[in-house]
Amino acid sequence: MSAKGEETRHQIVNHAVHTVARGGFGGLSIGVLARELGLSKSGLFAHFRSKEQLQLSVLAAAEQRFLDQVVRPALSKPRGAPRVQALLGRWMTHATLDEDGQGGCIFVGAATELDDRLGALRDAAVEAQNAWIGTLARAAAIAVQEGHFAPDLDPEQFAFEAYGVLLSRHLYSRFLHHPSVPALTLRALDDLLTRAAAGAPHPQPSSEPS
Repeated sequence: MSAKGEETRHQIVNHAVHTVARGGFGGLSIGVLARELGLSKSGLFAHFRSKEQLQLSVLAAAEQRFLDQVVRPALSKPRGAPRVQALLGRWMTHATLDEDGQGGCIFVGAATELDDRLGALRDAAVEAQNAWIGTLARAAAIAVQEGHFAPDLDPEQFAFEAYGVLLSRHLYSRFLHHPSVPALTLRALDDLLTRAAAGAPHPQPSSEPS
């Protein structure tokens, strides 16, 4: 593919990511997308073999963005509680993809939209989320090893409860438009980290998410 073709494909996928963040994969229309980008429908379709391929490309782009904006910067933090705090803080911030606050977490939306559907798109979404949950659980396990979290902490349970905070944030922000979402989220994360650190052999760094 030519450089211009690659640039056009990137533009299509980037625009589609924001479309899916607002309206889900079901709201992704090739015709509407082409019109919004000033392309012909056939021209846009030529970059992808099918609508499913476009959807998979969007999911892959969203996952890459998540890695670049959440995981990699957080992994540069010191092992243990500082890294967990960075993962949680960046994750919650990333849940809103657009500066105008209209976007949402593509993966949370996909979990609801695709939960009872079979196919490559659901499989890819499940794989991405399992990878992220595994990353969070491993970071919590390392915090135990570093003495920042309690020795009897269950990393899987920690990841489960952390995901519950994000789901609550998504509901309160996207559906209820609750005005206190930032404060409620911060309080929930602080409580989760405080409980995780209770009984830890070494003092835990500040639990306020970055």
